[in-house]
Amino acid sequence: MICLTRFFSLAIALVLLSPYLCNAAEKSALPIPRFVSIKASEANIRTGPNMRYPIQWVFVKKGEPVEIVAEFEQWRKVRDKQGDQGWIHESMLSGHRHIIIIGNKPQMLYKESSTTSNPVLRVEPEVRGSLLSCTKEWCYISIDGTKGWMEKSSLWGVYPNEVKE
Repeated sequence: MICLTRFFSLAIALVLLSPYLCNAAEKSALPIPRFVSIKASEANIRTGPNMRYPIQWVFVKKGEPVEIVAEFEQWRKVRDKQGDQGWIHESMLSGHRHIIIIGNKPQMLYKESSTTSNPVLRVEPEVRGSLLSCTKEWCYISIDGTKGWMEKSSLWGVYPNEVKE
C-alpha cells in the first residue's frame, strides 16, 4: 500500500510539474543554426549551459560573429570562426550581424556588386565588419564606416544561400 501511495504521489507531482518541465527545455522560435554577434566587450564561454559550468574562454571584443548551433533554456551553444564551441547566456548576444574577411589574401570592397565596379577599399584577411544586406552572391558591408559590396565567398558570418535585406 505504501508503494502504491508513493507511486500516485509521484504521478500527481509529475502531472502538476509537467508544464514547467516542458518549458524548461523550450527553444526560441528562431532557426538553428544562425549567426549572431557578441553584445558585450567581455563575454564568458562555458563548458555547459549554466553558470555552474567552468569558463572555457572569454570573448574580449564586442561584435565578434558567432554561429548558434544549439539552445537550452536561456543558453546558446555557439561556434566561432575557428570551430571552437561553448555555451553563452542569450543576454550576451545580439542579432546585429557582423562578418570576418576570410582567405589568404586581401579582398576588394566594391562600390557596386560587381568585380568590374570601382574598388572602394582593399581589406586584409581577419578584418571585422558589419553585415548590412546580402544578395545571392554579394554582401553589402561596412568596415570602419566605409560601405561597399564584397563577394559572399570572402566572408565568414553569412551562409552561402542566405539573402538578407
